[in-house]
Amino acid sequence: MDIVVEKVCTDDFTMNFFRFGNGSRSLIILPGLSIQSVMKFAPAIVKEYELMKADFTVWVFDRRIELPSEYTVYDMAKDTVKAINALGLDNIYLFGASQGGMIAQIIAADYPELVYKMVLASTCANMNSQRYSVLSEWVDIAKRKDRVGLYLEFGKKIYPEKLFEQYRETLILAGNDTTDEELERFVVLTEGSKDFDVTDKLCNICCPVLVTGSYDDGVFGEGYAPEITNKLISSADVKMYMYDGYGHAAFDTAPDYRKMVYKFFME
Repeated sequence: MDIVVEKVCTDDFTMNFFRFGNGSRSLIILPGLSIQSVMKFAPAIVKEYELMKADFTVWVFDRRIELPSEYTVYDMAKDTVKAINALGLDNIYLFGASQGGMIAQIIAADYPELVYKMVLASTCANMNSQRYSVLSEWVDIAKRKDRVGLYLEFGKKIYPEKLFEQYRETLILAGNDTTDEELERFVVLTEGSKDFDVTDKLCNICCPVLVTGSYDDGVFGEGYAPEITNKLISSADVKMYMYDGYGHAAFDTAPDYRKMVYKFFME
């Protein structure tokens, strides 16, 4: 399937995105950190979210093209809202994974009128020093320009051990295909998660929310999903579902994940 990567232009930046489906509802997908742009993997993403196509027009956003030297998740959220507005989208269904989930929380808290329903996948409401230590290690490897080492360490943290071994050769090939520019972008985007904390703003979120994760998360550890859920109980209709054995990338590795998200959005 040929997927066209498009650009949305605002007064101060350009952002890549792709879309698929022809449903009346607008679903925005905000991916997590990736060493290479998710735009490269558009066909695989479309295949994974095949069941959404009839009911949703799905929009998958990248981060802005022109990155400043410092670019926080708060900046990412503001730019994403600008892109959404430029495309004329509203009343959106929002799906955010990992860092994309951080961005999604900011959007839902600061622009509650924009979000109709939201799913948060393997994300946290605050980036404490223990959680950031994993990301900091990735930054150090990227700054050394150890492309293969970065992909392997990234894979070890996001996948269960069995899947990591299955993907090892693919990760090595991807590492060898990574450019210096991609490493530099990865460093800026990863460092943008440092000092993130929306704990006190979660009470501003009023849309229905599904919080998901996995108990064996190698990036954020345990506890991040209950933290978010408990903070949302007073202001939003919130549900939580936790896996075990599917790792940080449970949103990709759990076989029933997309069906669960689809059911929640359609309720």
